[in-house]
Amino acid sequence: MNRTLKEKIIKRIFFLFAIVSLFILGLIVVFLFMEGLPIFRTVSVRDFLFGMYWYPTSEPPEFGIWPLIVGSLVVTFFATLIAVPLGILSAIYISEIAPGVVKEVFKPVIELLAGLPSVVLGFFGMAVIAPWLQETFDLPTGLNIANASLVLAFMAVPTISSISEDALYSVPREFKEASYALGATKFETTVRVIVPAALSGISTAIILGMARAIGETMVVLMVAGGAAMIPESIFDSVRPMPASIAAEMGEAPFRSDHYHALFATGIVLFFLTLGFNLVADYVSNKFKEVGSGTL
Repeated sequence: MNRTLKEKIIKRIFFLFAIVSLFILGLIVVFLFMEGLPIFRTVSVRDFLFGMYWYPTSEPPEFGIWPLIVGSLVVTFFATLIAVPLGILSAIYISEIAPGVVKEVFKPVIELLAGLPSVVLGFFGMAVIAPWLQETFDLPTGLNIANASLVLAFMAVPTISSISEDALYSVPREFKEASYALGATKFETTVRVIVPAALSGISTAIILGMARAIGETMVVLMVAGGAAMIPESIFDSVRPMPASIAAEMGEAPFRSDHYHALFATGIVLFFLTLGFNLVADYVSNKFKEVGSGTL
């Protein structure tokens, strides 16, 4: 068997795996839409998306998921505010500043954080963060937006840090050497040369970290509080979309309006996550074009 034939066989095997993956993904999407779209025979798209009340078991039932959408977005927003500085600064420190011994310790620790089961982090939020928030701020409950945002930030940091670190490592060495040759300090080189050159990967890391946070289920189910209402402060309880799906799917009668409404909520979550990934792809390509034209 010659080398050319081997390469053709390997390419076809990889192509087959890619087709199988796309086929399975397509089946999941089709099933999601098949089970979710029937709810719109009962409630309009507008009332479903912007309705203020989620009472699927009342008489008559109300299927407004706007509080769930707001809960997901608010928790993701505050988690991003916490995770982005931690993730990016840790990536800069590990890739550009830390000595070799420190790198060998910090990098595995951050990657280990990514491997922690979400239920463990959720339990940590319930057992440690919730009582602390309740006592410190004199709250009726510690299960709220602040708690969920903190725990989700812990989950998003490894994603943001790892992808940002890879982006920083991918900056050509010639950029650094040229900066040093012009008399720039290490700080100036990092801030004005390396980070701008890696902005494409860093932006992608941030958006993918947000997508990781908005799609998380177990943490928000355990520590967000479970109140399907519009929050007025970061210490209010909320019920993000993944938490509502996880909490109610086992109790919803098969093929009932409640059942279809939960799948329709999954469709909304699917489009939000898809939007994050499309934005990440666009931003990545945009910054690549800008970087190639200015550096």
